Amino acid sequence: MGKLFWGLSSKGKEENRGDTEGLKDSRGVSTNAKQDLFKKGLNKMADEELEDAIQYFDLALRLDPNFIDAWIKRGYCFFHLGNYSQAILSYDKALAVDPTNTEAWNLKALAYYRMKNYDKAIECVDRVIDLDPNDGMAWYNKACYLSLALRVEEAIDALKKAIEIDVSYAKKAVKDKDLDNIRHDIVFKRINEIVVLEAIRQGHDVVGKLVWVTGMNRQEIEEAINSLLLKGLIIKKEVRSVTGFTKSKEEQYELAPDIANMFTTGKIRDRPEGSSSNSSSSISSDTDPKTNLLKELLTCIADARNSIEKGDVESSIEHMRALIDPKRLGSILIENYPDIHRDLRFYHIKISNDGKNYLNAKRNDLLQLLSELEASVNKKLRLVRS
Repeated sequence: MGKLFWGLSSKGKEENRGDTEGLKDSRGVSTNAKQDLFKKGLNKMADEELEDAIQYFDLALRLDPNFIDAWIKRGYCFFHLGNYSQAILSYDKALAVDPTNTEAWNLKALAYYRMKNYDKAIECVDRVIDLDPNDGMAWYNKACYLSLALRVEEAIDALKKAIEIDVSYAKKAVKDKDLDNIRHDIVFKRINEIVVLEAIRQGHDVVGKLVWVTGMNRQEIEEAINSLLLKGLIIKKEVRSVTGFTKSKEEQYELAPDIANMFTTGKIRDRPEGSSSNSSSSISSDTDPKTNLLKELLTCIADARNSIEKGDVESSIEHMRALIDPKRLGSILIENYPDIHRDLRFYHIKISNDGKNYLNAKRNDLLQLLSELEASVNKKLRLVRS
């Protein structure tokens, strides 16, 4: 899991005073007084004098019990002192004032994580995701908590979501011990492939360099390379070298030419197994199969919309699964509507987990999303026919 940072070094202590002299907030509290105490608390945090920092935050909170930043920093201090119960109480005070504060929810989740109460940590991070479905770190943390709770399939789904949002989480995942419980899963093997593929793209072209830059072991690197070679995503070449009087061959790897071009254009994804290097899974060619696929997509959108309008949970889940499945219609969404694909994946996971209550709560948002998708697909279909 990520390490917490103070956000303030001893060199960057707050020294500015008097810029709010005489001002009062809506409760009649002197803004200068509470901010002065708060800044002294930050300075004590920077010096790692955490007990003293807590005292200053408490004084600021006496002046203004709704001072959210003071509650959160107070929670930081207790967290780093190992008093996780007091940290959670502080975060709860902040959330009582502002239930949408994602920082407080994330930090509360971390406190439960340190207490090994993974179910509570998952509940907290789910609140963050509800507030911001595209928060990659929240999805990544959720994957860790789910892995530790031995909820393997859900952990894999959360990790895939995090990587969809930001591929850098793939590299983080291969070295994170919190994900050890899901490393045996076949999907995790593909995450290893993503990391190796990106490292090769950056010029790390031999096994030794790949081991060093990714943090993976040699066996994992070699397995990923073999899989990427079979898929035609990379190519191998032998380079002769001479060291002293010794001649040797070194295997180097580089992206296949068409894959390198896809990286350049931002349209990289796995080629279906068995396809040739110059085949394409794109729907860019103006052919009857493309028209039929777009029609199938429109039909599935309509079916999903009808199920959602009726409040039919099972049918909604089924039709949404068809829309996001990368082996079927999901490939169109991933290439042409990645944001909509991400949102549909999120809604699919939440409805699968939370059922009818969540479907009813998010019905209007889902219907609007599907309407936007339908309008765009209809426009694309008209262009194909013209």
